[in-house]
Amino acid sequence: MDAVPQTPRITVTAIPGDGIGPEVMRATQRILAAAGARIDWEEAEAGAAAFRKGIATGCPQETLDSIERTGVALKGPLETALGYGEKSANVTLRKFFELYGNIRPVRELPGIRTPFSGRGIDLVIVRENVEDLYAGIEYLQTPSVAQCLKLMSEPGCERILRLAYALARAEGRTRLACSTKANIMKTTEGLMKRVFERIAPEYPDIAPSHLIIDNCAHQLVIAPEQFELIVTSNMNGDIISDLAAGLVGGLGIAPSSNVGDRVAMFEAVHGSAPQIAGKGLANPTALLLSAVMLLRHVGDFAAAERVEQAVFVTLQEGRNLTGDIAPKGEGAGTDAFTDQVIANLGRGSDVPSRAYHAIDMSKWTDRTWHRRADSRELVGLDVFIESEREPAALAAGLEAAAAGTAFALKMLSNRGTQVWPPTGGHSFRVDHFQCRFVLRGNRAGNYGPEIAELMRRVSAEHQWMHVEKLQRFDGADAFAKAQGES
Repeated sequence: MDAVPQTPRITVTAIPGDGIGPEVMRATQRILAAAGARIDWEEAEAGAAAFRKGIATGCPQETLDSIERTGVALKGPLETALGYGEKSANVTLRKFFELYGNIRPVRELPGIRTPFSGRGIDLVIVRENVEDLYAGIEYLQTPSVAQCLKLMSEPGCERILRLAYALARAEGRTRLACSTKANIMKTTEGLMKRVFERIAPEYPDIAPSHLIIDNCAHQLVIAPEQFELIVTSNMNGDIISDLAAGLVGGLGIAPSSNVGDRVAMFEAVHGSAPQIAGKGLANPTALLLSAVMLLRHVGDFAAAERVEQAVFVTLQEGRNLTGDIAPKGEGAGTDAFTDQVIANLGRGSDVPSRAYHAIDMSKWTDRTWHRRADSRELVGLDVFIESEREPAALAAGLEAAAAGTAFALKMLSNRGTQVWPPTGGHSFRVDHFQCRFVLRGNRAGNYGPEIAELMRRVSAEHQWMHVEKLQRFDGADAFAKAQGES
């Protein structure tokens, strides 16, 4: 009888993390070794210990070098220590390695009873992982008005959508739902919807659908079994992936992966649980199932199924479960649970593993992505001004400043609602006005000197924060109108 070919040995960066992280990492490594996974571990540090050393990102260079070298990381929970550092170490890792795709499987597990048990929940949420509000570009515009830039790009949307389609094919899924807030944020969230509609015909074997994100959250609670795969933007995905995990038992059993073109990082999504750290009570299931995703990523499907089925058998039989998932008063410790999973290696549960295949991911080039418009026109300027004046008085001053320039004042808005000329409504105002100037005549050309002259005049009397060009690309307005603006 021919021997089953072994997968090559690989080296994986192990980041134990904080709190219960080292305990669940040790448990996971023990189980993978017993299952015959051919992994060598390279341990690295990130999180609170790094912050305490004065490393503002929470990620030492040695850790980044290790992940760059191995291309694969398994990470325990990290905390952002209070009083140390300014950035989340998790976000640092995602951005440094451009881990643009966050994959969160949500599956009903045997023995885990929830109000949704028996519904057949088996879906995946694919979340764009580096753009959107999580780009972290924030400003105080006035002492009392804050701004966060929501940046979504066409290639950023396209690559997460193509990853979702590739994952659907790899897992034999036939339906893909794209969920956005395109009904309100028509330019940013609408971009993802438009790209989805453009590329969907390239995947005729996958049935596409679109739904608004708040309806998606509603439908996840009403009928979660209707979904196979949901793809969405960063903020939306952060919220609904935790919601979905709650349907099947919570974050303590929720695995995830973060993938990019060169690196993949697998992590438990739960917190560091410092209240039980070092007591031998932690549940390693989330990190262990994340390691199963890692094994499939590197092509060791046999070891992945052995570990996954051993976990399923352990949960199904309910022996030596940790306290968070055991019947009240019957909880075992981390070591006992780990020993039980190891004892169940080679057994099969009543819940079959899916027939997984390698994900055929598109590779994106390193060049700066640019799409040239066939035509470009300048329509006007939005100048954002800090002022405590009444709208009519502010408008009078700005009209005087614009007199004799290429621009005329069209309207003022406050928090997105037009307040001048008055529309007859009632609006609470803060000291942050969007002041829209439009060109009086021809719109072709750069208008650099004319813009500079307008801003010189505005600056003489008003405190402004930033300026946005109002442009038209290929004949279509590339800016939103305020509520009430004609």
